[in-house]
Amino acid sequence: MKFLDEAKVYIRSGDGGAGAVSFRREKFIEFGGPDGGDGGRGGDVWVEAVNGLNTLIDFRYQQHFKAKIGTHGMGRNRTGANGADVTLKVPVGTQIFEEDNETLIVDMTKEGQRFRLAKGGNGGFGNAYFKSSTNQAPNWANPGLEGEEKTIWLRLKLIADAGLVGLPNAGKSTFLATVTRARPKIANYPFTTLHPNLGVATIDGREFVLADIPGLIEGAHEGVGIGDRFLGHVERTRVLLHLVSAQEENVGKAYKTVKHELEAYGGGLIDKPVVVALSQIDVLDEAELRKKAKELEKASGQKPFLISAVTNKGMTEVLRALRDVIVEASAGEETTLPDRSVPLRDAGEEEAQ
Repeated sequence: MKFLDEAKVYIRSGDGGAGAVSFRREKFIEFGGPDGGDGGRGGDVWVEAVNGLNTLIDFRYQQHFKAKIGTHGMGRNRTGANGADVTLKVPVGTQIFEEDNETLIVDMTKEGQRFRLAKGGNGGFGNAYFKSSTNQAPNWANPGLEGEEKTIWLRLKLIADAGLVGLPNAGKSTFLATVTRARPKIANYPFTTLHPNLGVATIDGREFVLADIPGLIEGAHEGVGIGDRFLGHVERTRVLLHLVSAQEENVGKAYKTVKHELEAYGGGLIDKPVVVALSQIDVLDEAELRKKAKELEKASGQKPFLISAVTNKGMTEVLRALRDVIVEASAGEETTLPDRSVPLRDAGEEEAQ
């Protein structure tokens, strides 16, 4: 299934049915009066957040959604049937914007959440409604009101507890595949990851959702590389895991490059708690590992975790650090990062499973 996180959709609610002009005409009935019924109400257009979807790909093949019109009223005081509603089913985390793509209508953040995007027109009154003591035989009825129509934008921002950020080939997809059952494409070339991936990690009996997005490079906020268009998918996370590859010649510069792109993007990402990890440490010897770990600590201002998804070194510790931040954020407490970094002298030792 292809990934699509933005779609433009046209919606229209149903028109109301017209009221009927009718008079009772029956044999042996002396006083036949007006008996035109009211028209039915037009259908509404709703949006609903459902589970099991993580892309807007369905809206690539259908961009027009129209609710049914109300049935016209009929004689013998028969009211027309209401028009059927139409519902747009979207993934949890979808935002609905007006046609200008800036004015937010609703943010669908909970499963089962429903919102009416366009209200159907009311049905018109039949001539029976207008009968009075001074007008015993009205010969007019109201037409139904027109429905609403508009063009809207759907923008998906995946809901995850933790987000993975870093340069291309920093080991984000490998990390995700190691700690979750997600199976993103992994290869030794830049921009292997072309769209966000989600996975559920478990540590000490607690689960949380991880989001992996395509790598950032210098100038991403200006559209260089894949750009920063996927950063919206980590806006809702409680913590970011910033991975810096041990294969980088200058790990401090690699860290600052991504940090600068997060700051240039905005969206509050630069203010989120960040866990920093030096990944792919299995490719370094002890001396080189110490050197790069100190460089990264100096650049980031915190002691980095030393991890290798291939050998599973340091993975348990970094998952526990992410979990602790998520738990504290969920409880509404002030977030502090616990110092659970793997000591440099233990970098070559086997981690407990």
